[in-house]
Amino acid sequence: MTDLEVLKRGAEETLPEGALEKQLAKGEPLRVKLGIDPTAPDIHLGHVVVLTKLAQFQQQGHKVVLIIGDFTARVGDPSGRDTQRPILTPDQIDANARTFQDQAFKLLDRDITEVRFNSEWLGMPAQELFELMSKVTVARLLEREDFTKRMKAEVPISSLELLYPILQGYDSVAVRSDVELGGTDQKFNLLFARDIQRAYDVPEQSIVTMPILPGIDGVRRMSKSLGNYVGVTDPSEEMFGKLMRIPDEVMGTYYELLLGEDLPDEEPMAAKRALARRIVERFHDSAAAEAAEARFDTVHRDHGIPDDIPELSLADADGVANGGDVHLPALISGVFGISSSEARRLIAQGGVKLDGESLSADSLDLPAGQLGGRVLQVGKRRFVRLIAP
Repeated sequence: MTDLEVLKRGAEETLPEGALEKQLAKGEPLRVKLGIDPTAPDIHLGHVVVLTKLAQFQQQGHKVVLIIGDFTARVGDPSGRDTQRPILTPDQIDANARTFQDQAFKLLDRDITEVRFNSEWLGMPAQELFELMSKVTVARLLEREDFTKRMKAEVPISSLELLYPILQGYDSVAVRSDVELGGTDQKFNLLFARDIQRAYDVPEQSIVTMPILPGIDGVRRMSKSLGNYVGVTDPSEEMFGKLMRIPDEVMGTYYELLLGEDLPDEEPMAAKRALARRIVERFHDSAAAEAAEARFDTVHRDHGIPDDIPELSLADADGVANGGDVHLPALISGVFGISSSEARRLIAQGGVKLDGESLSADSLDLPAGQLGGRVLQVGKRRFVRLIAP
């Protein structure tokens, strides 16, 4: 593949038509911008899609500019939202920004990446802000699909949300970006930045939009709040197990957007295993991928109990009464972070096992002496070895 084919592979659109080709034809390094607001502490494979494309530009010798939107995070990006985003505190934003950078450098070369915080230029005096706002019209902002839908539904739009695309657009002025990357949900913002650049007599950027990666449910976009995500810092066995849950019909999308390859012509389960191994190798290593696959087989194929499971002393556990009885719903709640009512439901459905045997529906309280040394299993993938008090 040519350099251009690599950069365009998997992309939804490169706009304006032919602009990227003309920029590359000059043979000069481009300033390629990606801005991400640190609204959450961790990144997942949905973020990896655009970070991978950014890394491809970097590998071809272009200058990557990673903008941490510590200022715009206080405003809240309305992209794809039907309500206003919650406003984070400065401490939350700072903490998220630190972890986000560390995780982004799993894909980017830290030594040659230009990292900027947009509070550098967006904490501008009021007069400069007024000048910036005077360069755009409300009518232009309301062309945005998110805003149009909310107006029709009579859902309020705050003035802060109207300000967001203006501020993001000014980022492209401040760093003089030649190219900006983003998800398809960012298309309006990326194109709007060209308007802001033009207003400041800065050469207009081209844009590359990347498709939104579906979550492991195969339906909705990958999101931590929806619980259908694979985090880049997930433990290797958890990462492998999550990837083995993706529906067959979205595997081609995962191969294209995460590996830059076509779906292999082989049995779906084999293709899914290969995908899971390679993603785990990417964020851990080959030994971790091999161990994660072996653990997956032990639990899901052989229905066995893994060797490497955590231990819990019943002397320190929730739900252990003075008399020595253990209230299992409270114990399960404390160990696995689910509610006691959910734990009772799982027991009633046969989803809780001791040493591989399902507990009966009335097994809510058991003597601690009967539990020491035994393995408590909740669902298919959660285990703990109980130690007698």
